[in-house]
Order: sequence, then C-alpha cells, then structure tokens
Amino acid sequence: MISSSHKGKQNRPRFLLFLFSVLVALLAIGILCSLKWGQAPVSWGALWDAVSYRTHDKTSLYIQTLRLPRALLACMVGVQLALAGLLTQLLVKNPLASPHILGINAGAAFAVVFGLVAFADLSMMSTVAFAFFGAAGGAALVLSLAGTSRNSYVRMALAGITIHFLLSALTEGLIILNQETTDSMIFWLVGSVSQAAWKDVQLLLPFFAAGLILAFFMLPSFKLLQVDEEISIGIGGRLSVIRIVGMLLVLLLAGSAVALCGPIGFVCLIVPHIARSLVGGRLTVLLPLTGLLGGVLLVYADFVSRFIAFPYESPVGLLTSAIGAAFFIYLARRNGGAAA
Repeated sequence: MISSSHKGKQNRPRFLLFLFSVLVALLAIGILCSLKWGQAPVSWGALWDAVSYRTHDKTSLYIQTLRLPRALLACMVGVQLALAGLLTQLLVKNPLASPHILGINAGAAFAVVFGLVAFADLSMMSTVAFAFFGAAGGAALVLSLAGTSRNSYVRMALAGITIHFLLSALTEGLIILNQETTDSMIFWLVGSVSQAAWKDVQLLLPFFAAGLILAFFMLPSFKLLQVDEEISIGIGGRLSVIRIVGMLLVLLLAGSAVALCGPIGFVCLIVPHIARSLVGGRLTVLLPLTGLLGGVLLVYADFVSRFIAFPYESPVGLLTSAIGAAFFIYLARRNGGAAA
C-alpha cells in the first residue's frame, strides 16, 4: 500500500508534464487551424509566408490583420474567463459559481450598451471603462442582496440569477428602443471574436498581463480560501483583504474580456471543473491548468463556430453556451445522484 502510494507520487510530475505538454500542443494546433481554414482557402506555403512576414500580398495581409489577431484574442479571452471562473468559485466556495451568476457579465453588457446609446462615438477605451463599472455594479448588487453571512451561498445564487435577468431585460430594452445605434451589438451580446483586430489585442494585453501577474502573486493567499475560515484566521490569514483583491481580480479579468468580446457563456463555469477533475484541487497546478484549458477551449470553439453556418460567421458564444448547458446538466445530475 505504501509502495503504491509512493509510486503514484513519483508518477504525478510525469503526468503533469505530459498533460501540460499535450495542452500546449493542442493550443498551437488550434491556432494553426484558425490561421489556415476559414472563409477563404489558404495554402501551407502562403500561411508560412504570412506568419513569417516574408510577403505582404493580399493573402498575407488577410492572415496577418484578421486571422492572427482573432486567434490570439480568442486565446487570451479564454484564459481570462477561465481564471475568473475559478477565482469566483474559490471566493464564494461554490463550484457552480461564475462571473455570469454573480451578475458581472450582465452588468458589463448593460453598461456597454448604455454607453453606446448615450454616446454614439464611444471609444474602445471608454467601452472597457463602462464594462468595468457595469461589472462592478452588477457584482455589488448581487453581494448586497445575498449578504455576507457564512450560509449565504444559496441566496447569492438566487440573487445572481435575479440581477442577471433584470440587467439582461434592461439591455434588451435599450437595444429594442435604439435599434439603429445598437444593431451591431447583436453578435457582441452573444459573444464573438470575429471582429478582432490588432488594436483589440493591444488593448487587452495590459489587462491580460496584469491579471496573470496578480493571480500568481496572490496564489499563496488564495490557498487560504480552500480551508475553513476558522483555520485560515487562526494562521493569520486576512480573509477580507484576500476576498477584496480576489473580487477585483475577477472584475479585471472578466470585465476586460466582456468589454471586447461580449459575455461569452459558460467558459467560466465548465473549464475549472474540467481542470479540477484532471489534477484535483491543488491550486499551484489548478490555476495555470485552468487558464491553459480556457485558451484551448475558446480557440477551438471559435474555429468550429466558423463552419456552423458556413460561409457566414456564427458567434462563438452560441457554441460555448451549447457545450456549457450540456455540461451543466451533467453536473447537476451527478451532484443530485451523489446527494441521493
């Protein structure tokens, strides 16, 4: 028994190395597929000339200015949404929690649509600012309704669903009453990276880098969220400060992603569960694996979404919502069976 346990511990680093290697390879293959296949056929030689910037013909410019930033933006947004979902689940100690349930996505969407209605020439940076304020407002509403007691998790879920539907209804009302201004928002509201450009990648990059650095810097503190409150307080953990920083990090990651690509559904929920089923709850491994899985999932989802209604584009949010809904039903049935 002892030897088998010791052998399992020895094999774990090999398994983790193999797992991360496979995911990195899958991510590279997904980005390559995203660059090569789409509405316009591209040969392997033209693809190599484009990514190596050897030529600047029409095909190379098409790949360099459209497909490459789209693939990179999908990867970055997938990483951010997955990490935001994991941190939300840690903060509220609820494996079914996500920024979507906390009203963050709906708040950001409402604020962005409101900004476009109120200011027709809204800049991209102003859009991000509106998204942050909306995300913070949605989260504040949910937390104020749910309370801060230890057994407030059920109330938080109910409050989150209520605020989500309220803000979604207000958003749809603004769109209906201002169709000329918000006609281009339909794809964004479902979640899409089809209009990605280099300016979007450049705008998201500081939030992406700051979010990753802060997440790994706070990793030892976030581990305290996995133990009982009495234990963490007993060893000197300042839970209130950790929760505030964690919530700000969720707003940073989810708010900036939603501002550029819309509220892409279910990535925040399903990716942490998949990562947890692969490596368990050890946060040192779980955090980077969740981010990597999020990038892989959204890159492939965006690639597949191109062919759902080919030659027309389909929002990637449609595909992630379909996958996420099926996965959510699976989780509910599994948890219900375990409870029974």
